[in-house]
Amino acid sequence: KDDIGGMGWERRVCGDLGNGDVFSLCCALQGLFGVPELNCPEGFQEAQNRALQESEQLVQKACSTPPGPETVMIFDQLSDGLCRVADLADFVKIAHPDFAFREAAEEACRNIGTMVEKLNTDVELCQSLRRLLADEIVMRSLDPETRRVAELFMFDFEISGIHLDEEKRKKAVNLNVRILDLCNEFLSGTHLPNKIDKHVLPEHIRYNFTAEGNYLQVAGLHADCPDDLVREAAYKIFLYPNAEQLSRLEELLASRNSLAQLVGYDTFSHRALQGTMARNPGIRHVWKDILRNSMHCKLMPWDHPYYSGALRAERYNIDPGLYCPFFSLGACMEGLNSLFSQLLGISLYAEQTQRGEVWSEDVRKLAVVHETEGLLGYIYCDFFQRPDKPHQDCHFTVRGGRLRENGEYQLPVVVLMLSLPRSTRGAPTLLSPGMMENLFHEMGHAMHSMLGRTRYQHVTGTRCPTDFAEVPSILMEYFANDYRVVNQFARHYKTGQPLPKNMVSRLCESKKVCAAADMQLQVFYAVLDQIYHGKHPLRKSTTEILKETQEKVYGLPYVPNTAWQLRFSHLVGYGAKYYSYLMSRAVASMVWKQCFAQDPFDRAMGERYRREMLAHGGGKEPILMVQGMLQKLPSVEDFVDALVSDLDQDFETFITDS
Repeated sequence: KDDIGGMGWERRVCGDLGNGDVFSLCCALQGLFGVPELNCPEGFQEAQNRALQESEQLVQKACSTPPGPETVMIFDQLSDGLCRVADLADFVKIAHPDFAFREAAEEACRNIGTMVEKLNTDVELCQSLRRLLADEIVMRSLDPETRRVAELFMFDFEISGIHLDEEKRKKAVNLNVRILDLCNEFLSGTHLPNKIDKHVLPEHIRYNFTAEGNYLQVAGLHADCPDDLVREAAYKIFLYPNAEQLSRLEELLASRNSLAQLVGYDTFSHRALQGTMARNPGIRHVWKDILRNSMHCKLMPWDHPYYSGALRAERYNIDPGLYCPFFSLGACMEGLNSLFSQLLGISLYAEQTQRGEVWSEDVRKLAVVHETEGLLGYIYCDFFQRPDKPHQDCHFTVRGGRLRENGEYQLPVVVLMLSLPRSTRGAPTLLSPGMMENLFHEMGHAMHSMLGRTRYQHVTGTRCPTDFAEVPSILMEYFANDYRVVNQFARHYKTGQPLPKNMVSRLCESKKVCAAADMQLQVFYAVLDQIYHGKHPLRKSTTEILKETQEKVYGLPYVPNTAWQLRFSHLVGYGAKYYSYLMSRAVASMVWKQCFAQDPFDRAMGERYRREMLAHGGGKEPILMVQGMLQKLPSVEDFVDALVSDLDQDFETFITDS
């Protein structure tokens, strides 16, 4: 019963264990995530070899099975076997503190990824699926989810170039493998610090940066530093162009474009947006409609984050130090537990881990339990800072849920990774309001994974179009900013005093300060992403396009000799899809206002939310899920209005009315 940041959560969650009325604890396996062979780095080779061997057997089985629902089941088994290694390795390669584990995991990722691309161009395997899709009688007998999964597998074949001749299919595979390598290289480069001779900087600001001999390392933008000169120096040094990183980005964009055109699309954007709510790259014109007035001011790009925060703090007196004592990690987890219990009938229980099951001793394991359905899955909470751990908040699927061949359900396993400060001798882990909101955001992804209990792992949980996947997480931000929700858990860790209502109101109102500029920045990112993945060859260099787009869409001037795009890590995972954050926020805004603003604990609405939006994972068209929840099909104007209405200074929410 180690304290994870607040005794309140431990009493509530751990104290309920041992009753035997919900589920029994059974975890005797050793190795990462309970996978026996992963008790050492070499285990990845063993796990990878087994997955590849099983995939060969399943390919043969798929090719010899008559058209029917079993065909789809075999394809899903094939997908599951490869994903169980690749997804786990995808997390380990960036988060494990042992370099040998990270290196072994990265190699496994690459090898499994190569196999996936080969399977996506396997003509005989594709023919077995074509026979099913061509059999109208059998297709009519399939349930909607099975039909959609079959169509999604065929879609994977098509965007990989299955229709091409053998030489071009091999070229497509090689391009995909090269793109995978470039993505890994580019992602690594986005985080690397830049060095500068320490004598270049004034002596009185050098202490802000890490010294290394005669050099200073600049590893970030120092956006919150009150010293203007420190922010300016950090911006210009950290964003100074790196020739190797620039070359990687140019090759990545060109390779993506070559792949898209090879398999029959005009641009990579056209390929990437197939099956999404947006559907085509014209989406960037929608986001431009949000920009009612461009921002024209004397601020420089390194000023906006600091001064917007300072303005919020000054106008509303929201010094994070005043709020942190009310947001201990334990209290926040209690709040999530209470919210999920009231809204969805779900509780979180701490479970003891076995030796070797986790990669750091401060990782905690939660069992997610429904009041009538029992155990739904597991969440590993990797919440605390440590050396070499990426400073980013993420949700990782380690194992997807699916209905196994023996009738049992394969429970989903996910990781939530945050970068929270550790507790001290005198205080538990205390969260700033932003950290608390991020915790709610990531837990929204986790609930999607737990409740997207589909028959097939190919569409389980967050395995859905990117512009829908962010809806559950962003919706949780609205709950995190509602006084009625916050009032249930925000207590001073020393006195137990509840967070005063006027402090919550001030905090929520402060978020509207500079909100339009913040959204303008998101529109700039989305538009830039679409241009980079649009028609090739690009008419200018990526830096010239950045300068032009920034000054046209964002309004703040471009700073010479900087290349912010080389730090834009979202170009890897969200290539041509960065707009998804805006699209998802619009949907979340509509769902909140229509369904939860009146009562954030409405159980009937919570059940509808689960039934219409969470339960399907990617097994249903996303726009149909939105339509089911809102009871209407939203128009383009509805999407834009939802975003703009949140920016209206006169827009009164129940946050301030409560």
